[in-house]
Amino acid sequence: MSSRVFVHIGLPKTGTSYLQSIIWPHRARLAELGVLVPGREKRDHLLSSLIVRGDDGVRRRGPGADQAWDVVRSQAAAHDGTSLVSHEFFCSAAPEQWVRLVDDLAPAEVHVVVTAREPLGLFTSSWQESLKNKSTTPLADYGRSESDDPRVIWDWRALDLGLVLDRLRGAVPDERVHVIVGPGPEDPRDELWRRFAGVVGIDPDAVPHERAFANASMGVVEAELLRRLNRHLTGINSARDRARWIRTFLADGLLVTDAAERYWPDDDQVADARRRGERAVGMLASGGYDVVGDVERLRVPADLPVRRHPADVTEQEVLEASVRLNARLVEEVRRRTLQAEAARSDVRPPRLRHLIARRLARGPRR
Repeated sequence: MSSRVFVHIGLPKTGTSYLQSIIWPHRARLAELGVLVPGREKRDHLLSSLIVRGDDGVRRRGPGADQAWDVVRSQAAAHDGTSLVSHEFFCSAAPEQWVRLVDDLAPAEVHVVVTAREPLGLFTSSWQESLKNKSTTPLADYGRSESDDPRVIWDWRALDLGLVLDRLRGAVPDERVHVIVGPGPEDPRDELWRRFAGVVGIDPDAVPHERAFANASMGVVEAELLRRLNRHLTGINSARDRARWIRTFLADGLLVTDAAERYWPDDDQVADARRRGERAVGMLASGGYDVVGDVERLRVPADLPVRRHPADVTEQEVLEASVRLNARLVEEVRRRTLQAEAARSDVRPPRLRHLIARRLARGPRR
């Protein structure tokens, strides 16, 4: 059975997708290194987080979804060595749910890995992620509460490092809670992976990670456009559809730009984020936590650059972004249509196959 189980719980928007884009494609390599990533497929870790947090929505995720945690537990129990579970939604679990999770994995020694960043940047990134999940909440109204519901992700319940650490107490000793501070822009691109691998006990260079990706961001205009669009996306309701069509296709595929204009929330929200960061730093200084990286990076900087608020986006800017989006949608429909035609080209004359191939090679006009 596993001697140790590392449960990586986020926080959301702290490089979790980047780390998971290394972990899952290289499960076999990790197994060779003695680290098991249990589960039938990647989504078993998401499903496990739903089950642990008592979210009945797991029953709507298809056959076998409600068995995911049992599969993860049994595979970890059968492994002689270290196991690794990773999903950012575990961070909202209630104290009693953490106690049950540790009991479920016994007699393995449970370690919790928390990736963290300063809370103001985390707050704005989280609002954008909520838009990718079909939220229509303006930034001025976002994060005005601390939910007592462990099924809730997109508020301070999951974003406040101090609140997460509070809920872990009594289930996991402080010394087995590893807080990895996100690296800065001056650090190597793979620094987060290196810190994470060091905590789990992996040689970071033994696992391919050069092609791993980090989530890109929308600018303030594109984020406001998506918020408005969400009101009209009436046919996209399931979690799977939201992930496929809003997050991946629409936001990440069509609205992300290289010149994304960053933004801030209201002044009182900035002050709230600053207070939460100070409290978390104090907790880490007084507790016995294993902190990897510079804890000072968890404070909101005293001097912030001037940035706009989403409420300042003009109607003209939204209109122009809408026109650009419509143009890209037409180009994407054309590309996919030509691909479908090419897939059927085995029954077409050679000259027509040649013309389709030429169109695909040209790609969309810019």
